[in-house]
Amino acid sequence: MARFSSLFSSSSGNCTFIGTGDKGILIDVGVSGKQALAALDCIGVDIENISAIFVTHEHTDHIKGVRVLASKYGIDVYASEGTLQKMEEGGKLCNKFNSFVIPEGGVECGGMLVKGFSTSHDCAQSLGFTVETPDERKISVLTDTGFVSEEMYNAVEGSDLILAESNHDVGMLRNGPYTYALKRRILSDKGHLSNLACADLVTRLVENGTTRLVLGHLSKENNIPQLAYQTSYAALETMGAKEGSDYMMYVAGQDCREVIL
Repeated sequence: MARFSSLFSSSSGNCTFIGTGDKGILIDVGVSGKQALAALDCIGVDIENISAIFVTHEHTDHIKGVRVLASKYGIDVYASEGTLQKMEEGGKLCNKFNSFVIPEGGVECGGMLVKGFSTSHDCAQSLGFTVETPDERKISVLTDTGFVSEEMYNAVEGSDLILAESNHDVGMLRNGPYTYALKRRILSDKGHLSNLACADLVTRLVENGTTRLVLGHLSKENNIPQLAYQTSYAALETMGAKEGSDYMMYVAGQDCREVIL
């Protein structure tokens, strides 16, 4: 039995649980340690059963609570070499836990195989992750990227479930309060995926067998959950996919919603 829960997913903080039974891993801890523990308790998972923390990149909304949790509970941390270097420079690593560069072939944690793949973001060396469970399920996390390359798509193709970034509505962003420089960064190839870009990704995945879609990392200023959902829903309807029979989809929030595969 594979379990997935987006514990937190927004521009304010991100943390995802993936596991089997009562054991698993966390991808990012971009909230306080106290918040992460409360969210795990919400889904019935003890922190002692977390085998490792995998970090996508060094921005605060992805690493805020990593040092606290890893230090207190001796949890191993995995990331790219560039991310670990930035975390070291920022004082986010210490000798109370082990940190490793994730190997090219992935790493086994709690009976699962976790692999990283390169994404495109304004940071040192960002990664997305795929997780293969003992019952042959594949779960992917693809957020914080300005575009989806063929290499990224190939990494997540065949996923049973994907957490896909649906960060902003382009119109809201362009007409919103952000500075021109910040808007340009978000819209760039090293920024974030728009609702339309997410819709393109999920329709392609559903066409090739993915049945569980979680839209995440929404901007509080430049998006609303209903708009993110409707953009992907409309694209899936256009291609003839029917919700409930061909796929299930929800927008990640702060409610610890869980999916059992």
